Amino acid sequence: MDVQTAEDRALDAAEDLFYRRGVHAVGMDDIRDTSRVSLKRLYQLFPNKERLVTAFLQRRDVRWRGGLTDHVARVEDPRERLLAVFDWLRTWFVDPDYRGCAWINCFGELGATSPAVAEEVRTHKEGFRRLLRDLSAAAGYDDDLAEQLLILAEGAIVTAAITGDPAAAHQARAAAGKLLG
Repeated sequence: MDVQTAEDRALDAAEDLFYRRGVHAVGMDDIRDTSRVSLKRLYQLFPNKERLVTAFLQRRDVRWRGGLTDHVARVEDPRERLLAVFDWLRTWFVDPDYRGCAWINCFGELGATSPAVAEEVRTHKEGFRRLLRDLSAAAGYDDDLAEQLLILAEGAIVTAAITGDPAAAHQARAAAGKLLG
């Protein structure tokens, strides 16, 4: 098996297992068994579990922000793009595999003990913040609005995960609409 295939399979397995069960509950043997990549190859690709976690978060970040960006780009009105963020969140929340925010989950498990994971989480959250700032500026609003929308979105993400109710996206969207005036 070539290096790229092995890496993709390992990351696919890590994403599925870490997101579903949590990082601490998943060992490298579980990644090996699910990915069908030997432990020797896994450790060649990812010298330790922390490196596998950060790689999984990096790859997920690209897809997550890419999906959100693509969704809002389909909306013409800049103000409506801000609200479309919450529509996209709802589509995520109704996914039967939804387990909350992978970055918040990983931070909760490893943030205090892994500076690399904590930094990866901060990088993701800052990327989300920049996206909201860009959308706010394009709609004629300031960074304060973007910060308020970020808090609404993050709160909806956590609330939907804890309650299992995707309505958190609708409630956050309604609050965002009031902020927009």
